[in-house]
This record gives sequence, structure tokens and C-alpha cells, in this order.
Amino acid sequence: MKKIHLSSLGLFTLALATMTSCKDEKKIDTTVETTIETPAKSEIAVTPIEDSKMFPGAKLTISSQVATSADADSVSFKTMYKVANFELTMHTEGHNGEHMANSGQGQHIHYILDNTPYAALYKPENEVKLKKGSEHYLLSFLSRSYHESLKEKDAFVLEHFKINDKGAYEKLATPTAPMLFYSRPKGEYKGADTKAILLDFFVVNTTLAKDGYKVQANVNGQDFMLDEWRPYQITGLPMGENVIKLTLMDASGNVVSGENTSVERKITLME
Repeated sequence: MKKIHLSSLGLFTLALATMTSCKDEKKIDTTVETTIETPAKSEIAVTPIEDSKMFPGAKLTISSQVATSADADSVSFKTMYKVANFELTMHTEGHNGEHMANSGQGQHIHYILDNTPYAALYKPENEVKLKKGSEHYLLSFLSRSYHESLKEKDAFVLEHFKINDKGAYEKLATPTAPMLFYSRPKGEYKGADTKAILLDFFVVNTTLAKDGYKVQANVNGQDFMLDEWRPYQITGLPMGENVIKLTLMDASGNVVSGENTSVERKITLME
């Protein structure tokens, strides 16, 4: 076989031809374009709740209130109730209890003392410790198991009273001024309960209307003007701490002055 010897010039010519051939080949783009979609930020919304189970004739009354000395400065104040046409501890029927925080202990009484967070009473009684020489407002109302209040005229009791310096209970005149009491939301919400949060409040001595009194709900700095006394739901709340403030407004859009007209709460949502 005849051997072929390539000179330096031949090697250079071969290399140049190879490079030219490579340039003529179509380039293949191996870059992969990836689009990452950022989830849209949830918008907070406050909307009415429909189709709550009704309880015609439901009635709540206070049967007795007794103050007994606890120590030199305070008393144990016990309230006993009578409930008619409404069953405590029963689970409220209806779809609202399926998508909102729902008490496993059933229907109950909301006991709101001085517009502080309520105590849920599953028995018709409650006892608290109060200072001697103190004045108080007590709103009590019947509640569905998912914490929505019954807004019938006989399903609540509002009392104004004091514990005098001797530790005795004294009933004061029933308030006649417009008042607003905060009920829900309250505390912590987890998992599915964070999707729809009940907003519920109690208005006394006035009604709400488009041309009358209203409730301003401020949710994390965003205002919602509510002109109907009914339950609402809040959606779109972020995880973590949220602030809800309710304020009673008059027909001219001014903040109503006086006691029990504005309340603020913090709640926490968790995964």
C-alpha cells in the first residue's frame, strides 16, 4: 500500500476546509425558555352571607344575677339565663357550617362584657370576677354553632350595671344610645377555616340603611361600608396577623361618639 505524507501546507488546508464546513451547518439552540408565573395576590373582599337557618320565636332572658364577695377588691359575678325555642349544644343545620369555623360543641350564647372578646356559653350560665366600684355593659345573644348571631328582637339581652363599692350588683338604666358590639372574627384560624371568615356584629338602638347609620369595616387598612345588619364573610385574607376594626357611622358619614361605637381586633391565620 502506498503511504500518503501530508505536508504542513496540506494540514493547514484540511483544517480550513473542516472549519468552513462547520460554519455551514445549521446551529441548534439548546436554550430552554422557562416562564414562572407568580400567583396573583388575593384581594380582600367582604360579602353578605346567605341562607342562615332561622329560629322563629327564639328567646333569651336573664333569670338572675348575683355578686358574691371574692376578696377585698372584687366579687364573683354570676349570670343565669333562660333559653326558649332554641337548643344549646345542637349543631346548626345548613351549608354555612360546612365552610366556616364551626364549634364542635354546637349552638351557644355569646357573652360580651364591655365589648371584649366574647365567652361562648354552652350552658345557660357564666361567672366572672369583677372589681368593686366598676361599671359594665353586658350583651348576651343566642348564636348558631358557626358563631353567627340570631338577630331577632327577643334573642338578645343588653344590660348596663355596676358593682358598687360594697360589692353589690346594681342595675342601671338600659342604654338608649346607638351602640355596636363586635363578635366575629376572633382568635386563630387554621387550614380550611381560613378561606371564608365570618364577620358578625351586633347593633342596638339603631338600624342600618343606605341613607342612615352604617358600619365601617376596616380590614388590614381597607375600608368596607356596610349598610345592612346581617352576617358577612371575609375572603382573601393573608396568612399571619390581620386587623379588623368596626366603627359605627351616622347618616352623614361621621363617626358616632359615645360608648361601644368602635372596636378593633387582631386575628391570626395559619396553614
